[in-house]
Amino acid sequence: MPVSAIDSLLFKNLFGTHEIRAVFDDKAYIQRCIDVETALARCQAKLGIISEDAGDAITTACNKVKLDYDRLSRETEIVGDPILPLIRQLTAACSDDVAGYLHWGATTQDIQDTATVLQMKIGLDVIESKLRGLSDALKVHCKKHNDTVMAGRTHLQHALPVTFGYKCAVYLSGVQRHLQRLEQLRSRCLFVQFGGAAGTLASLGSDPDIGVQVRAALAKELDLHDPNITWHAARDGIAEIINFLALVGGTLGKTATDIAFMCSNEVSEVSEPFVPHRGASSTMPQKRNPISSEVILAASKILRSNASLCLDAMLTDFERATGPWHLEWVAVPESFVVVVGALTQAEFAISGLVVNKTAMRQNLNSTHGLIVAEAVMMELALHSGRQLAHDVVYEACKKTIEQGGDTTLLEVLGGTSQVTDAISDDRLRELCEPGSYLGAAKRMTKDVLGQVDSALA
Repeated sequence: MPVSAIDSLLFKNLFGTHEIRAVFDDKAYIQRCIDVETALARCQAKLGIISEDAGDAITTACNKVKLDYDRLSRETEIVGDPILPLIRQLTAACSDDVAGYLHWGATTQDIQDTATVLQMKIGLDVIESKLRGLSDALKVHCKKHNDTVMAGRTHLQHALPVTFGYKCAVYLSGVQRHLQRLEQLRSRCLFVQFGGAAGTLASLGSDPDIGVQVRAALAKELDLHDPNITWHAARDGIAEIINFLALVGGTLGKTATDIAFMCSNEVSEVSEPFVPHRGASSTMPQKRNPISSEVILAASKILRSNASLCLDAMLTDFERATGPWHLEWVAVPESFVVVVGALTQAEFAISGLVVNKTAMRQNLNSTHGLIVAEAVMMELALHSGRQLAHDVVYEACKKTIEQGGDTTLLEVLGGTSQVTDAISDDRLRELCEPGSYLGAAKRMTKDVLGQVDSALA
């Protein structure tokens, strides 16, 4: 019975997808291990290290074998890893004349590390696809709402006007950077692992070129990159990939935080897509909770935690570690499943996000013009200097708040001689219109969209 949310019958499709679970399930992992063993045999046969027909014979036999997974599980518990138990079954499936060439010159971690890299390679392809889907969903809102003015908030208080398109462009810019990071890390982290017992490739003989040639051939055969030295005791590549996933989770978590706040009844600027009973309460019929945002926030925390585990796993001792490697067995598959689940939730939420432009305008106006105080201050500063302008507008804001009711900042400023002596009525009204104080928000939104379109060209 599953004990993890990512495999749970109840929760698995909140925290992951069938596609990514299939990449990292036990049988897929064992198949990747077999792929490495057979590829190694083929490469060594081509290079004349083992008999010429051994590579194809081993490949054929291993691909036909019916594994006893119960036995594999029992023996893995005893040995501490699955490779020796797997080799026993694979060797038994091969003919006597080639069976002895299986796993030639390799060590357990060579096979497991390379199998994990193969899984991560596929997983990164899935993540790239999900990031592009989220990018497309955000682009729609950037274009549609670049003129939808709303309150920008700092410290949860109204700060300056922004547009909803600009807000989405900030999210989109992060997604675009993640796509760039992903492309860059492939060549830096997706390395084949082949080094033998201590990484020196001594098991393949005294000629230093032979082992390196096998490693290069194995990398080519598996469509991975060939490192210039064995990396089984240097785990920065694995740590970088999992920390990359945590960065993706951080961007998703920030977006989910904003959406959850904007979904609150007091704000009501957006709501997640409506699906009957999604986000419903067992006791409160009116509830429509932001479920996708909540799951994304949880996923983001899991990803940050797992990133820490993989940083700890970098502290290996000497040429074969006494345990940190095992942290990756937990963190790597879980992180990939969780980040794909979070990306799926994010694409769902953003694609169907309901944007309440009326509420955005009402909230923008709810502070009676205070949100444009800086605009008036900067204009007045041209005449009186910044500090005096700040003090004058500060007092006007204070008076607006104290008078309450429907009193607006514009009305108070209109009765302030230091302001009216310097700024005309028409200019003052223009300054007090939030849509007139957006700075480069619209321009930057278009710049982000242009960069995204350029990257796709």
